[in-house]
Amino acid sequence: MDKKKHDAHQHDKKAEAAQDNVELVQPLSDADRIKELEEALAAKGLESASNWDKYLRERADLENYRKRVQKEKEEILKYGNEQIIMELLPSVDNLERAIDHASQDDPIIEGVKLTLNMLLSTLKKFGVTPVETPAGTPFDPAFHQAMTQVPSEEQEPNTIVNVFQKGYMLNDRLLRPAMVTVAVKPAA
Repeated sequence: MDKKKHDAHQHDKKAEAAQDNVELVQPLSDADRIKELEEALAAKGLESASNWDKYLRERADLENYRKRVQKEKEEILKYGNEQIIMELLPSVDNLERAIDHASQDDPIIEGVKLTLNMLLSTLKKFGVTPVETPAGTPFDPAFHQAMTQVPSEEQEPNTIVNVFQKGYMLNDRLLRPAMVTVAVKPAA
């Protein structure tokens, strides 16, 4: 029994202590309450503007990402087979050399010519075109690689005299420069 009285007494003391610690909050006046709400509204307005700015920036980043991916995709489709084409070009060169160095009355040459034409038409379907470099064309380092320089009175200086190896373009990008001989002024 004593224990019950003791517990009840402890409980009463705790309740009195809790009441002593409670402070009475005075209700805010209407002006103070309005000012507090206006400050909260202004803070939320700033937060809203900040969130809107973040949204617009993220939206722009997403749009830029989409454009970049689309451009990369187009380039892969346009130039993705560049490596295999580079591996085929020496075969084209060898077939052209075989035709140039063989006698024209050999019947095998006709088959080599047909094979070369078929290979060139296939390359053309994929956007591969030769760089046109006839003799007398001005030397352009963007499309030509000078292998040697030859003094020449017949041609203007800095023009192509001879082509060692054809150059090729893939769509509008240089795949391989033409290797050429360039004319220079003869020594006086």
